[in-house]
Amino acid sequence: MNIFARFANDESGATAIEYGLIAALIAVGIIAAATLLGGNLATLFNGIAGVLQTNTPGAAPAAAATP
Repeated sequence: MNIFARFANDESGATAIEYGLIAALIAVGIIAAATLLGGNLATLFNGIAGVLQTNTPGAAPAAAATP
């Protein structure tokens, strides 16, 4: 019975699971933010590339990025 009582009182596994859940929620938040902002960032960087290409004499044409 002593082994089962110690196992029931041991909370170290629960703490590890809680940290794992927190890390998973943070990862989901980062993925959601990257998905929402990804298209806007691609548009922004393509616009910057176009301006740089237009204002740089002798520059090679920039490759078009596909979102």
